[in-house]
Amino acid sequence: MKIAVVGCGVAGMAASLALARRGHQVVLLEAFTEPRPLGSGLLLQPSGLAALRALGLADPVIARGARVDLLDGRDLGGRPIMAMRYADWRPDAFGVGVHRATLFGVLHEALAPAGVELRTGVEIVGWESPDAPRRIDAAGGSHGPFDLVVIADGAGSKLRGLVRPRARAPVYPWGAVWANARDPQGVFAGALTQRYDRASTMMGVLPIGRGPTGDVDLVSFFWSLPVARMDEFMTGDLAAWRARAQAMWPQAAPILAQFESPEVFSRATYRDVRPGGWSNGRFLLIGDAAHGTSPQLGQGANLGLIDAVELAERLTPQVAKSVRGYQLARRRHAGLYQFISRWLTPLFQSDGWLGPFVRDWIFTPGSKAPGARQVAALVLTGTLRLGRTPKVLRP
Repeated sequence: MKIAVVGCGVAGMAASLALARRGHQVVLLEAFTEPRPLGSGLLLQPSGLAALRALGLADPVIARGARVDLLDGRDLGGRPIMAMRYADWRPDAFGVGVHRATLFGVLHEALAPAGVELRTGVEIVGWESPDAPRRIDAAGGSHGPFDLVVIADGAGSKLRGLVRPRARAPVYPWGAVWANARDPQGVFAGALTQRYDRASTMMGVLPIGRGPTGDVDLVSFFWSLPVARMDEFMTGDLAAWRARAQAMWPQAAPILAQFESPEVFSRATYRDVRPGGWSNGRFLLIGDAAHGTSPQLGQGANLGLIDAVELAERLTPQVAKSVRGYQLARRRHAGLYQFISRWLTPLFQSDGWLGPFVRDWIFTPGSKAPGARQVAALVLTGTLRLGRTPKVLRP
């Protein structure tokens, strides 16, 4: 089949690779003249690593990233709020913190050898002939026809509404600013570490390996704040902010000292994507375009990778029928994580006392209940699913 994939992000490149290796003719269309990664670091779970393994790319990502064995979240007094260990799922399990540019580079380098045709500087704005779709770009150019069009242009997708006119994707009121820093002594190695001041302030450090340059161990630092206050942060007194953050988390002082101006931070906003369905005839949404959510469970890139591999597994010449079956299976997985993330978000990012009260009441004593750690680890690893996991995606 001839397939168009729109969006040269994680999900788009992974889908292009998985489909091309199944013998399909794949054209990857990207609006930017030079594709580039957006964001700082991300955490790959065992489920996402299984998808990379199916693509033959897990080893280089693991080698360039940083092993993560637990998530350690505490209040400002040092009291454990959230403690989730991969070993509670399997003794040899782990996650991998990785620079987004590293993951992007590994996927991008594999495109040409797999036979994927990459067309850059092509902003798709619509299509014609739905039964044999031709893509129309902003310059009036036509691409196609295609047997299937896969839309992977992210949570802020401009094409989602053309596939699912009633789709909703409101921006979360809370987001975060991110920046990378050096951690040559490995103070933050082995864990995603977070600190909470109620739910109004959350900050964390994620080890991400040596990054694209490969010269020193890096971490990604994030600071949660309302989207409405991001401009204030970017133009504010960084020294005053640094003093506040250091007083809240003295251990992070060597990281905070490296941030010399607000310009080193990148903004991250999130959407609660609810398209209703993911497909319409020969058009299919995947990745954040289909199920974007908040980052509380650290599953965004993982779900996109799984989408890609599972699509290639399930796609048949009966395109519309196989796409419908695919989305039913995937929505039982991704929808579950959307639901949990939607429920968790106000417990970690909100004003007032109710969210953190509920969080502390549930998580701290709840972690001691029989089987609770195992259930938490199942959620953390991305392996919680209603229905069968395809053999190729089993960690």
